[in-house]
Amino acid sequence: MATGSTAILLALAILAASALSGSRAVTSPYVRPRPRTTLPELKSVLEDAQGQTPQQVHVSVVGSDRMRVTWITEDDDAPPTVEYGTTSGQYPLSATGTTTSYSYLALYRSGNIHDAVIGPLKPCTMYYYRCSSDPSREFSFRTPPSTLPFEFVIVGDLGQTGWTKTTLQHIAATDYDMLLLPGDLSYADFFQPRWDSYGRLVEPLASARPWMVTQGNHEIEKIPLIEPCSFKAYNARWRMPYDAGASPSGSNLYYSFDVAGGAVHVIMLGSYADYEPGTAQYEWLQGDLARIDHGKTSFVLALVHAPWYNSNRAHQGEGDGMRDAMEALLYGARVDAVFAGHVHAYERFTRVYEGREDPCGPVYVTIGDGGNREGLADKYIDPQPETSVFREASFGHGRLQVANATHALWTWHRNDDDEPVVADHVWISSLASNPACNK
Repeated sequence: MATGSTAILLALAILAASALSGSRAVTSPYVRPRPRTTLPELKSVLEDAQGQTPQQVHVSVVGSDRMRVTWITEDDDAPPTVEYGTTSGQYPLSATGTTTSYSYLALYRSGNIHDAVIGPLKPCTMYYYRCSSDPSREFSFRTPPSTLPFEFVIVGDLGQTGWTKTTLQHIAATDYDMLLLPGDLSYADFFQPRWDSYGRLVEPLASARPWMVTQGNHEIEKIPLIEPCSFKAYNARWRMPYDAGASPSGSNLYYSFDVAGGAVHVIMLGSYADYEPGTAQYEWLQGDLARIDHGKTSFVLALVHAPWYNSNRAHQGEGDGMRDAMEALLYGARVDAVFAGHVHAYERFTRVYEGREDPCGPVYVTIGDGGNREGLADKYIDPQPETSVFREASFGHGRLQVANATHALWTWHRNDDDEPVVADHVWISSLASNPACNK
């Protein structure tokens, strides 16, 4: 678990090194090396699996004290059972879930996709587990803490290139409690075996900490008349807790959850689900925000794929319709920060509402720079907008350390010559603690 002292020490070190870097608009002159090649495709699941051997294991939170474990096998007799306990090699507890699979274009059939919800679990505790009673592979994860401090890793548009591998190595090198991914996971783009190779690539991290994701445009994978079902692979492989908690959404494409005993509320929105007033997503979001108790919830975060504010020439205006429909809802509920992907670069805006700086608006961050195979978006609009604080076309990842009920430290870590470098940072004050924003 990230500690308050860790956050404070890191902040002091950063501030001492660059005391003014967060206070003026910057377009970084850093020149990123050419994109690395896509990692060689791993063998298909059919070739890679041995009997009931589980693979592509990942975990996600379900409520305050449960975890969903998802994995794939090829053996039709493999049970959807997770055995677990707090001592390696000993599994006194178990839970049995469900098994599904899917076909795509009549050319591909997935392995057996199992998921089981386990718990109740103790907070901030290491659990050891095995899937489908297979003794050959033991996994472990640590449950998130039930109180602050709490540390998120946030990274979008991961893909599976050499830069992706570097990003994952940097993430794994430092402790954290949960990973948030605002869309574009595998870049399978209709070629389904890429979902399998992606699942194996991220398994070391995704099986050890909860990964909470939302969809991007590369997850749609719809082909009119031939494959009319959108998000088929995404929904089958990455089931999120849309039907859990006090605010079930009814759709795997958008949902919300609490962490740190309710001190932080996280909203995962769907850029590619209907969002206009009167739609299911809009009505759900309105109700979800209305349930927030700012006396209990210190920070409210939202994630979306297509950015609502963007000074990069790539994907200009693609998030404007959703912003026009929903921005007032987030502003009225005092959402503290909105993180987006889609644009393959990094950019941080100041607090914004209706295109102008507003001390009670969210901080907007574009973090679509995980390492995808399409390369970087390195062309920006000039002059830099007054609301844009820092922007750079580089691969990397971000960390949000919610230190206490009033302050969170955001840092962006550039992938620089295989070493993570903190290139941008800012302390974010909770709007719930600002009397001027809560009249």
